[in-house]
Amino acid sequence: MTNEIKHHPTDETLVAYASGTLDEARRLVVAMHLSRCAVCKGEVARYEAIGGALLEQAPVVALKPGALEAALRSIGHDSALDLTDGTDPLWEYELGPWRWVGPGVRQRVVSVPEVGGMKVFMLKAAPGTKLPHHKHAGYEWTCVLEGAFEHEFGRYGPGDFDEADETMEHRPTVSAGERCICIVALQGNIHLQSRLGRLLQPLIKL
Repeated sequence: MTNEIKHHPTDETLVAYASGTLDEARRLVVAMHLSRCAVCKGEVARYEAIGGALLEQAPVVALKPGALEAALRSIGHDSALDLTDGTDPLWEYELGPWRWVGPGVRQRVVSVPEVGGMKVFMLKAAPGTKLPHHKHAGYEWTCVLEGAFEHEFGRYGPGDFDEADETMEHRPTVSAGERCICIVALQGNIHLQSRLGRLLQPLIKL
């Protein structure tokens, strides 16, 4: 599967993941990609080693009040995204039931706390489904888990990572022959662009 992955997070995203500066929603979607991509997993390890070396050279400073307690509280939660033991990054999260959001499309919520308008969910779409032409209010990061979809920027199969923001518009189509399941971190809501899409916007639960 690793050799088939063609779309990866940007270097900036991998550095942010390695340094722990991503919000939990986007960090989880990146972790899902890393669990399937040895190349990016190796890059993250390299960035972590560089960061560790820089910390060793940094001058010693006093901790802020409460910093140690905050770090200890985060250890157990962050372990959900630790890929060293081979567990799926989703194992700690609750998954909601599949619900209808549009023709041929189902959605289930992933229990990541919503912060800054970022939410996580999984999408399941039937083969050949044409998703509406849309743009985004903010970030939309997607990792394909099964099947494939295509849009203006290429074809995305298992393990591929699609990193979009408010500057991009998409017209995704699920590839024929197999359903597509993705995990998505979305900031805000999508905005449908066609006239029909704007009429249907209140019915689309994304």
